[in-house]
Amino acid sequence: MKLYEYEAKDIFSKYNIPIPQSSLVSDIYSACEAARKMREVVIKAQVHTGGRGKAGGIARASGPLEAKSSAKRILGMSIKGFPVKKVLIEEYREAIKEMYLGITIDRKAKCPVIMASLEGGIDIEDIARNSPEKITMARIHPLAGLHEYQARMIANSLDRNKIPELVDIIKKMYRMFIDNDCQLVEINPLAQTKDGIIALDAKMVIDDNALFRQDFLEEETGSLEDIARKNGMSYVGLDGDIGCIVNGAGLAMATLDMVKHYGGSPANFMDVRAGANEEQIKKALEIVSSGKNVKSIIINIFGGLTKCDEAARGIIDIFPELKIPLVIRLSGTNETEGRAMLEKHGIHLAASTEEAAKGVVELGNSN
Repeated sequence: MKLYEYEAKDIFSKYNIPIPQSSLVSDIYSACEAARKMREVVIKAQVHTGGRGKAGGIARASGPLEAKSSAKRILGMSIKGFPVKKVLIEEYREAIKEMYLGITIDRKAKCPVIMASLEGGIDIEDIARNSPEKITMARIHPLAGLHEYQARMIANSLDRNKIPELVDIIKKMYRMFIDNDCQLVEINPLAQTKDGIIALDAKMVIDDNALFRQDFLEEETGSLEDIARKNGMSYVGLDGDIGCIVNGAGLAMATLDMVKHYGGSPANFMDVRAGANEEQIKKALEIVSSGKNVKSIIINIFGGLTKCDEAARGIIDIFPELKIPLVIRLSGTNETEGRAMLEKHGIHLAASTEEAAKGVVELGNSN
C-alpha cells in the first residue's frame, strides 16, 4: 500500500523527523489561504506515482495569487493516469545540498537495507544504473537491528560535518520502517538548509500483508489497480500498448519479457493468479481492454489450478464486446477442451509463449 506524501510526512512528524510546514487542500481557495500564511510555497500534486515534477505537478509560488493560479492548473490534471484531487501547499525551503536516504527490503539477503547517496533529487534507480559507486549501503540484521556504527557510516557518507544530526534521522527512519511494517521509506531529497537538515519529500510503502495490524485506511480511487485487487488479481499499469493477462507472477514476467523481445511494449502487468475462474478471466479482460493505449492483448494461461476450459468460457463471454484483437495460449488442465471452444469462435490461438508474443506484437503494429 502506497501512502501519499502528506500521509508519509504526518508519520515523519510523529517520529520527529524534520519536515517543512505544510497544508493539504483540495480547492484553489484553500490553496490561496494556505499560501497566505507562508512567505514562499511549493504546490505539490498528491498522486501515487513518481515523475510529478516532469509532468508539471510541482510548482513554486511567491504569494497567494500565484499559488491559487498554480493550484488551479494542477488540481484536476492527470499524471500517468492518476487524477490530482489534492495538493500539498508547502513552505519553500532552499536546499544548499540535496541527498538521498532510503530503507527497503533486500529480498536476496532477506533483510532491510539502508541506502544513501549524495545525488539527491533524482531517482535512485538512475543512480544505481549509471553511478552505482555513488550509493552507500548497509544491510541490517532483522534480529540485531540497526547498529550505531552502521548509522554513523551512512551519515559519514552523506556529510561528515553533520553526523549527529544525520544519525538521529537514520535511527528514527529505521524505527518508523519497523513499526509501520514498511517495504520502503524514502527521503528524496533530504536537504541541508540554512536551518538544518530537513525531509523535503517523503515516500512510504506499507506491506499489504501487514495492514490488518496497522491503522491505515486504503483510499478507493477507482483505479484499475484497485478494481483488480478487489477481484483477487494483481495489476500494474505500464507505458506500452500491448495488454497482458497471465496466471502466475513468474509466467507474467516471462511473458512481458517475451513481448519486449519481439519488439513490443507491454501496457500492463496482470496476474490473475492460480485458480482464476471464468468470472475473473472475464473481469481481467474488462480491466486490460479499458486501457486507452491498448492495441492488442495476449492471454497466457498455464492450466493447473486454473482450468483452461474455464478460462476459455470467460474469454468467450466478453469476446463479442471487445474491439481489440487477442492472441491466446492455453496449456495444461483441460487444454484440449479450452482450445476447441475458442477455435469455434475464431479466436487466434498460439502453441507457445514465443508464438503468442510474436503474434500479439504483429497484431498491435497492424491495428
